[in-house]
Amino acid sequence: MSVKHPIVAITGSSGAGTTSVTRTFENIFRRENVAAALIEGDSYHRYDRAEMKRVMAEAEAGDSTQFSPHFSHFGEEANLFAELEQLFRDYSESGGGRSRKYLHNDDEAAPYAQPAGTFTPWEPLPASDLLFYEGLHGGVKTEHVDVSRYADLLIGVVPVINLEWIQKIHRDRSTRGYSTEAVTDVILRRMHDYVHYICPQFTRTHINFQRVPVVDTSDPFIARTIPTADESLVVIRFANPRGFDFPYLLSMLHDSFMSRANTLVVPGGKMELAMQLIFTPMILRLLERRRQQLAA
Repeated sequence: MSVKHPIVAITGSSGAGTTSVTRTFENIFRRENVAAALIEGDSYHRYDRAEMKRVMAEAEAGDSTQFSPHFSHFGEEANLFAELEQLFRDYSESGGGRSRKYLHNDDEAAPYAQPAGTFTPWEPLPASDLLFYEGLHGGVKTEHVDVSRYADLLIGVVPVINLEWIQKIHRDRSTRGYSTEAVTDVILRRMHDYVHYICPQFTRTHINFQRVPVVDTSDPFIARTIPTADESLVVIRFANPRGFDFPYLLSMLHDSFMSRANTLVVPGGKMELAMQLIFTPMILRLLERRRQQLAA
């Protein structure tokens, strides 16, 4: 953690909704005139798209002595955990570091004259007020690295597992052209790494947002639609509830309630408003501490 160079990290698995949360933070940064260095977790994958397909095929076929059969984007084998930890460490110490971009599609790749599915060269971070990370591993910890210890504000985005699978199945079928069977195979292959690398992060987060549908999702593999925000509740768990004005939040978020002393439940449609109310003062406090430290 760093007073002068704060780090905010959003962590959640593929299809969990971290991108939507990122848009909420971008609105806060824009409104409050915060210069944030934005880091996407995909930038710290070890392999580009073509390499990943090759390595994945070797792992699935059992032809590789280097990679385990459950090799996936979630695990240590497929990611640059040491480089991500180095970025967080460097930023917390000096406000600097280096990163790159993963070019997801042709529109993103066009300005760089590179194919989609590749990485841009490593470059120094621009000057900023804080570092903002969104991806799979903002709170990851292994025998060799501990990314989580550098985050001043670590937020988990965690739909209940059936909802997470429904969102992934629908996204991969609609945007990537995968069949339900192919997406199901991916979910099963990733399960080992999901349990060992993704789930443990949510015990280290400062605040978790878990979306819970109030419609039947008992078989996510046959669900025809994704439950809407109005068909969901959001369970917000605070690791340390001290300092939060829960009566104010309850008054501002109609139909919300406390299910435990550290847990606020709000209607799904009010998730963005809840984030605005909770995180705006937290960001402003981080920046005020930074200003005071720099002035001193």
